[in-house]
Amino acid sequence: MSRPNKFPHGQLRQSQVVTTFGPGSLIDLPKQSALVGGLDNWSGMDREIYEPRLVEKIKRLLNLSHLKLFAPPTDRDDPTAPQTGITAWQFPEWFVTQDVHRTGPDGSVRSRYFVHRLKTEGQGKFFRDADKVKHTLVPIRFVRACRCGHIGDINWWRFVHQLNPECRRQLFFDERGTSGDLGEVVVRCVCGESRRLAEAASGGALGYCDGARPWLGAFETREPCTEMNRLLVRHASHAYFPQQMSVISLPDRNESLEKAVNQVWEDYLKELDSVGELQFVRKKMADVKAALDGYSDEEVFEEIQQRRGGKGETPLMSVYAAEFEVLSATKGVAGDDVPDGDYYARLLPREVWDDPLTACVEKVVLVHRLREVIAQVAFSRFEAVTADVEGELELGSIRAPLAKEVTWLPAVENRGEGIFIQFRKSDIDAWLKKPEVEKREDRLRLGFQAWEKHHSTVSREFPPLAYYLLHSISHLLMTAIALECGYPSSSIRERVYAVEEGYAILLYTGSPDSEGTLGGLVEAGKHIRRHLRAAVDMAKLCSNDPVCSQHQPEQEHEGRFLHGAACHGCLLVAETSCEKHNDFLDRSLVVQTVGAIGAEFFSVDVTG
Repeated sequence: MSRPNKFPHGQLRQSQVVTTFGPGSLIDLPKQSALVGGLDNWSGMDREIYEPRLVEKIKRLLNLSHLKLFAPPTDRDDPTAPQTGITAWQFPEWFVTQDVHRTGPDGSVRSRYFVHRLKTEGQGKFFRDADKVKHTLVPIRFVRACRCGHIGDINWWRFVHQLNPECRRQLFFDERGTSGDLGEVVVRCVCGESRRLAEAASGGALGYCDGARPWLGAFETREPCTEMNRLLVRHASHAYFPQQMSVISLPDRNESLEKAVNQVWEDYLKELDSVGELQFVRKKMADVKAALDGYSDEEVFEEIQQRRGGKGETPLMSVYAAEFEVLSATKGVAGDDVPDGDYYARLLPREVWDDPLTACVEKVVLVHRLREVIAQVAFSRFEAVTADVEGELELGSIRAPLAKEVTWLPAVENRGEGIFIQFRKSDIDAWLKKPEVEKREDRLRLGFQAWEKHHSTVSREFPPLAYYLLHSISHLLMTAIALECGYPSSSIRERVYAVEEGYAILLYTGSPDSEGTLGGLVEAGKHIRRHLRAAVDMAKLCSNDPVCSQHQPEQEHEGRFLHGAACHGCLLVAETSCEKHNDFLDRSLVVQTVGAIGAEFFSVDVTG
C-alpha cells in the first residue's frame, strides 16, 4: 500500500472522537474522504482524565500493565504553540469523476471514469483523460472490510478481470436506472470485461481478508485473518461500531486527598514503595510538600497503595454492582446541604412520592451532581459489541485495536444530574415466579434464539427477565419525564441495574462542560409519583395495537426477535438514550395490554 496523504483540515467535538469518529472510522472531509488515524498519530493530549475504577477495568479487559486516559486533543488558537490534532489518512484510493457522459443504445447509462490515486493530479482532486480534459474527482463509496475491523480498497482490476487479471486499462463506473441498486451498477474496462457490483456483495467474491489496518499507519504490518471480505459502503451505519466502557464516578473516602495526590502522582509518587520513601520525597521536594500539606504520611501512602490496587475491592465488582451499592446506600434528605464535587445525591422522603402504585419502590434518590467517564476501548465493523447487563465488555470479543501498542485511551467526562429509582427486590422476585411470567420468558427466549440463528458470530447472552421489565419501565419514564423536565428526550440516558444486589433504574443527563446540569431532571424527580403513573398509563395502549401487543418475538417475517410488545409507537426511544440500542423491551411485562397475557408487574388495582 502506498503511503496515504495527511489532511490538516476539519474539526470534531471531543465527544464525537470516542463515539462516531474514533481511530479506524471513515470520515468525509469537505473535499476528501479519510480514515481517522490510530492513537500513535495523535498529538497534543495534555489533559489526563483520572478515573481509577475505569482504568482498572480496562487494564484487566485488554491485559495491560499500564494505562492512562486522556481527553482528545483540542485545537489551539495560538499559531506559535506546538501542533495538536488527529491524523486522518486518505482513504479510499480509488476515485470516480463527478461529471458523467451518456452511453448505451438509448443513452440511459451514466458512465464515469474510474481511476486510482496514482493516476490523479492535485492530491486526488483531478484526472486528465486521453484528450487532456480535466475532470473533478470524488472518492468511490465502496470499499472492502471484515468484522474484525480490517479495511482496504477493493482490487477493482482483479474484480473486473476474472479471466485476465493482469489488465490495467481504463476502468469505468456505469450506472443504470435511478434507484442506486447494486444490480444496476457495473464496473467496466475498455478491454470489454465488465462485472455487476452486486456480485461484490455476494459471499466470496472479494476473497479472504488480508488483515490490513491502514489506520495504524502506512507501514503497519498486517495481521492474520480468516474472515471473508465484505462489501462496505463508506457511510453505512455498520461501517464503525466503537466499543466503550463507562462508569459513574463514585465518592471516595477522601476526595480532597485524592485530588492532592493527583497533583504529584506522575512525577513523584507512583514509584514509591514505602512510607520511608514518601517521607524522603516530602522532605526534599517542595511541590510534594505543598500538595500534601495537612495529610499524614500514613494517609498518603494508603491512598498510593489503594490506587495501585484500583481502590481496594471496588474493581472486582461489576461496573453496575459498584454503582448500585453506592446509590442505594444514599443517606440524608434532599436539600439539606449544598451540592458540591463530582458526586452529590440525597434521598427523597417517602411521603413525597408514596402511593399505591409506588408501593414496589424501595427508595428514590435525587442525584444533584454526577460525573460520567466514557472511554473507547476498541472498535468493530458490521456487528456491534456492547456491554452486558452489568456494564462489562466481554473478554475475547472481536475488537480492533486503536494503536499499535496501547498505553493510553481517549476518554471524555460528562457532568450532569439524575434520578435513581430502586425497586423492592422481594416484589420483583415474587413476580418472576408467576407462571404467566415464566411462560412469557420462554416466549422471549425463543425470540432470542431465533435472533442467534441470524447472528451466529455475535457473542450475546439472553438477559434476565427482570432486565426486560426494568428496561421497559425506564423507556416509559424517559418519555413521560421528557415532556416537562426541560431536556430533549434524546439527551436523557439510562442505566438499568438488574444485579444480584437488587433492581433499580438511573435516568440521567450530562454534558462535557463544567456544570452540565440545568436542574430540571432533579426537579422532575420530586414528582416521580405522577411521572410513574403517566408512564404506566402510556404502556396500556399503543397506536399500533393490537399488532404491537400481539407481536410474537420468534416470528421470522417481522425480524423483531428481541422485542415483545414494543415498537416506535410506545417503547422505542433515541438510540443515544438506550444502553441496549432499543433491544430487550416488552411493555406487556409492565402493565396489562390488549394482548392480556397476565404477566404484568403493575396490577389493575394500582393503575386504575
